Amino acid sequence: MLRRRWTGPLLLATLLTVLAPLPAQAAEPPPAAARAAAAGATTPRTAAATAAVPLPSLSATTTQVASGLRRPTALAAPDDGTGRLFITEKSGTVRVYHPDTGLASAPLIDITSAVDESGNERGLLGIAVPPDFAASQDLYLAYTALPDGAVTLARYRLDASRLEVLLSQEHAEYSNHNGGQLAFGPDGKLYWSIGDGGGSGDPFRAGQRLDTLLGKIVRIDVARSCGTLPYCVPGDNPFVGTANARPEIWLYGLRNPWRFSFDRADGSLWIGDVGQGHWEEVDHLAPGQGGANLGWSCYEGLEKFEGGHCPPGEEYTEPVFTYSPYTGGCSVIGGHVYRGKKYADLVGGTYIATDYCSSTVWVLRPDGRGGYDQAEIGKTPTQVTSIGTTVDGEFYMVNDLPGGLHRVSFTREEPTCRVDRTVRSWGTGLTVDLTVTNTGDTPVNGWTLQFPLAFGQKIVSDWNTDLTQLSNVITATDAGHNATIPPGGSVTLGYLADHTGDASAPPRFTLNEDACAVGR
Repeated sequence: MLRRRWTGPLLLATLLTVLAPLPAQAAEPPPAAARAAAAGATTPRTAAATAAVPLPSLSATTTQVASGLRRPTALAAPDDGTGRLFITEKSGTVRVYHPDTGLASAPLIDITSAVDESGNERGLLGIAVPPDFAASQDLYLAYTALPDGAVTLARYRLDASRLEVLLSQEHAEYSNHNGGQLAFGPDGKLYWSIGDGGGSGDPFRAGQRLDTLLGKIVRIDVARSCGTLPYCVPGDNPFVGTANARPEIWLYGLRNPWRFSFDRADGSLWIGDVGQGHWEEVDHLAPGQGGANLGWSCYEGLEKFEGGHCPPGEEYTEPVFTYSPYTGGCSVIGGHVYRGKKYADLVGGTYIATDYCSSTVWVLRPDGRGGYDQAEIGKTPTQVTSIGTTVDGEFYMVNDLPGGLHRVSFTREEPTCRVDRTVRSWGTGLTVDLTVTNTGDTPVNGWTLQFPLAFGQKIVSDWNTDLTQLSNVITATDAGHNATIPPGGSVTLGYLADHTGDASAPPRFTLNEDACAVGR
């Protein structure tokens, strides 16, 4: 979904036909798969099931399997046959967990002497395991470095206990918005997220600038070195040869992309970008969509950001999901698409994320019509900082305080409510009638229905309910006379709203905090 002109892959393909390579980039041509991805072609899909279970019928739960972690920030799994998980701690240590033996007391890695952990958001922030880890014994770490908090990417050689800095970006003025996610893409390249430099409102206008790595996702080849660089810039990066642009940039217009991941099945990229104060967002980009502008600080979510930086002629890629902090959230924690085996029949092909403050488990799934089904399916422990997967694709998560590791499970629980929607729209107005049915076997005595409105909708009046709107979050409570809904019974309520172009019905509902099935 784009606000102007080209699609992301078309922009990249156009750039690649006119840009000359830099001396530091790879000398040989990119492999055929990379060339196809850069031109916007979809990489071949891995055989993977996508579950047909409706999202409101899912329930996510967690089981704590380890404690004693000190402000854990990220986790990764080495594909070396050991079944281990590597967990980073903010201070600069990496711990090892094994499901049979638990959390090892001694750290695997200790780089505390190199890490600046001042401020709440600085420290050792990310870890990535390369595909050749079993042979190379190399790990990649993202951290804020002493003495000045520069966001730093380094290779750590386990066999020699040696830290090798590969790339850094100055980040001295503010301690927040460091990004820190590391992941190897399906192309074998290393991707790294960096925040916009911190403060509030993008004071450096970094999101829209191409001469800085702040507010970006970077893509480099760490398997080789080129010239004086300890890495190579891939020749198909979108800004190779662009005057005054950093050639390492893959995506721009990001605020604080704390966590992103690649779908194992199709290579698409999912990003959780932490918002300023009005909107948290999730972005979903097709394989090879380098050069896309995610909008910050011209936009926060779908909304024009007051005082933001909006260079003329730019094209912005819209998020596929946004939510307001009025849901109780404060920082989206981007997750993964489930591609494991244990719960494939339930959540296969489903993207799962959460929020640091609300602990809501958000799930998204492409609906086959260009949109995304969405639901809230449970709660995580408090203050989750990262979601990771085992080599087999099963989910774990870590939480900040008190510092635990949790295994994630999924079950099917049929919702005890259903909401049917009738929308009538005209010009800049619409009416929506909602029929709420109790599909459970016990009466509902007193109810609160919560749901989001599409961006640009504002309620003017309502009926059969006591309704309040905070941002796009609607809280509708019973009107007294309709407080009881017997099993199999229904109540009807509705509202009149103005809109600015999107007259769609609410996409999801919770009744007394339980997810409802969504009818017509």
